[in-house]
Amino acid sequence: MDTCIKTLEHILEFGGLRRDAIFLVISALALAVSIFNPFPLPFDAAWVAILLCGLPILLEAFIGLVTAFDIKADVLVSLALVASVCIGEDFAAGEVAFIMQLGALLEDLTVARARAGIEKLVHLTPQTARVLTAQGERILPAQQVKIGDRLRVLPGETVPVDGTILSGETSINQAVMTGESMPVDKGPGDPVSSGTVNQFGAFEMEAVKVGEDSSIQRMIRLVQSADAGKAKIVGLADRWATWIVVIALSAAALTWLVTGEVIRAVTILVVFCPCALVLATPTAIMAAIGNATKHGFLVREGDALERLSAVTKVTFDKTGTLTYGDPKVVDVVSFSPLSRDEIYTLAASGEQLSEHPLGKAILQCYTSSSKSPVLPVKQFQMLPGQGVCAQIEGRQVLAGNRKLLEQKGISLPPQVLEAAQNYFTRGQTVTYIAVDNSLAGLIVLADTLREDSAPMVDQLLTLGVEPVLLTGDHENVAASIASQLHIRQVEANCLPEDKLNYISSCQKGGESVCMIGDGINDAPALKKANVGVAMGGIGSDVAVEAADIALVNDELRGLPHLLTLSRRMMNTIKLNLTFSMGLNFLAIALAITGVLNPVVGALVHNAGSVLVILNSAFLLTWHGHS
Repeated sequence: MDTCIKTLEHILEFGGLRRDAIFLVISALALAVSIFNPFPLPFDAAWVAILLCGLPILLEAFIGLVTAFDIKADVLVSLALVASVCIGEDFAAGEVAFIMQLGALLEDLTVARARAGIEKLVHLTPQTARVLTAQGERILPAQQVKIGDRLRVLPGETVPVDGTILSGETSINQAVMTGESMPVDKGPGDPVSSGTVNQFGAFEMEAVKVGEDSSIQRMIRLVQSADAGKAKIVGLADRWATWIVVIALSAAALTWLVTGEVIRAVTILVVFCPCALVLATPTAIMAAIGNATKHGFLVREGDALERLSAVTKVTFDKTGTLTYGDPKVVDVVSFSPLSRDEIYTLAASGEQLSEHPLGKAILQCYTSSSKSPVLPVKQFQMLPGQGVCAQIEGRQVLAGNRKLLEQKGISLPPQVLEAAQNYFTRGQTVTYIAVDNSLAGLIVLADTLREDSAPMVDQLLTLGVEPVLLTGDHENVAASIASQLHIRQVEANCLPEDKLNYISSCQKGGESVCMIGDGINDAPALKKANVGVAMGGIGSDVAVEAADIALVNDELRGLPHLLTLSRRMMNTIKLNLTFSMGLNFLAIALAITGVLNPVVGALVHNAGSVLVILNSAFLLTWHGHS
């Protein structure tokens, strides 16, 4: 029996959606020939639809009943098919099979299958490592690195395992793990994580966590576990199928017993087939997906909008989601006779050969906003972990952190330290500028808010949805961004597992959570959330693949529209269901009294299916929040 069941399952799987679409086209033509009879055939053309569309339904019903006694909508359809064929109503049988398979195809087109996000995350795992041995440097597969091994990481390379820096100064891009917008300067004794990128400066490190214990492997496991824990929503027709089958069979049996007319009983089975019920959900979802696409949302999971309609809390990553994700110069402060413009010019000129991300940001912001060119530099010197030193038009210019100025013997007055601390409190970064061994001023950098972030958050609040900020940045940075956006709930210093755990705790408390992010570090949270929305334009491939919905143009202003669209879609589905069930019960009453025969009954519930489709189509042009 098990072998037989497996064979039937393979038959059903063979061909996929393309096969189903071809079968439906052929069946539609066959039904047209059957009803209009343009030329004589030795058999009723409706049998083509019965065989192509009806047999898969019969097989599904049989497998479900035998393997798990699972009563779904296809059980009632199978009964109606068999009963219609037995009394010679071939067109009714073919028409019912066609409508049911059309609904199944729409559902299959709507519901997305497993994606390759985890595979893309695996590709980020470092493949090789530079291991230092007594015989010299050897390049080995990263999987062969052992705890305690001494490794060298060159500029631009990915850190192969978790460890501690032994020598060298560098700046590490940790966005893959924490989502931090600013690179982090590292030196001896500082920890580094696998998967993060060495921006500049070679360093040596000791391996502390390797193989399956490394950070990037832990990330992969988080994504896998979160995906496995997200339950799929069962179709409403299948949820109610047991009761529908019981009511239909009872009504048909009683009618046959009371009237003695088997055709009335068969008509009841035909009109009670949940065709409109099956179409109610997928047609509304497909129309809503079409609407969402016009507003820049690519819906990757068919039931994502159904889940989104129940969301009570939206959690946001900060960097690249609510902000642009790149440090920008937001202020220039002078503490010397030099003007702000002169300080800015000297700082940008001094940084033009810098490899440090903050130095590159200063240069880029200057060249994009100033009409004056940078000045030529001489005797440029990069000081890892401190800043840069250069000769510009006969003046010695320093640009870097406080450590650089202290090492050069340049004192910082209390008002300068107080001003710098104020910027730090607001989550901003300060680069000190000194000219000829005297402090000249400050260059202030920060990750800036997207223009549409604040109005979008305000609209969410009016919709009764609570926004939450989940970020890997420090408390000061998170608090500054949250205050500008009227976000009251903030979770800072979040690693990927912290974001996942927060969402999990909300779900255990009965909250339905939507997560919006852009980075690889957001992938586990995007998977775990009831609905994950990824920034598709700037976001990583892994984040997009982990999400249910991708925001193609990265404009957050459309998020309130998406939420209201999902709620409108659910109202449409409920209206469709109410109408289809009401029509079914009316048709049953008419079938019991003998007003309807199987063919007319099939046409009546076919008309109901058409009305359901038309009602769903209104979602395509619905505007709502724009």
